[in-house]
Amino acid sequence: MSVPNQSIKPLLYSNWKSSSSWRVRIALNFKNIDHDLKTLKLAAVGGEQQSSEFLEINPMGRVPALIVNGTALIESVAILEFLEEMFPEPSLLPKDQVSRAKVRSICQLIVSGIQPLQNKSSVLSAIGNEHKQEWAVHWIKKGFEAIEKLLENTSGRYCVGDKISLADCCLVPQVFNAKEFGVSMQRFPKIMKLSGELERISAFQEAHPFNQHDCPDKLKKI
Repeated sequence: MSVPNQSIKPLLYSNWKSSSSWRVRIALNFKNIDHDLKTLKLAAVGGEQQSSEFLEINPMGRVPALIVNGTALIESVAILEFLEEMFPEPSLLPKDQVSRAKVRSICQLIVSGIQPLQNKSSVLSAIGNEHKQEWAVHWIKKGFEAIEKLLENTSGRYCVGDKISLADCCLVPQVFNAKEFGVSMQRFPKIMKLSGELERISAFQEAHPFNQHDCPDKLKKI
């Protein structure tokens, strides 16, 4: 699991179920970036993300990690921003600064204000079985209420205007998580409409957990 010193293809360390990895898979697909994929088996105890080899790549022991020319990049939003800067077309950020800030606001609401608070391997494992469902649903609803309100002023065909952005890359995985926790999505019609539109796009379909090779066979669509 050592860092490869190569200059042809980026290498993404991923896991089929990781929503953070999913965001990056969408962006790689959307930008048509040829890359290799290394999947890790995640577990609270004994998972491959905790191996000494992977901890040299990401000391936090989390996916995703992207290896580019022998350099390890971690944290999904940092990776997304890197891909946008290095591979600017097709773009995942609007041209004007205000719209770019709106995209980043939605991203941060999801990656900082929702997803970490319902993460099964960290926060929920510490909370314990008795309250974890209630906790996760509470924070997903709270975050979605804020996003639904923002979308009233930002959305067109997608989260910000009529072009796919980094916000869309973050939204779809979080909707999947919400459904898994049994959140009633009828309260969030704008989110559901956008997510449904995005799920029909090939870059999003190919990145879906059920279309990953490390997905359990009973769930696979490939």
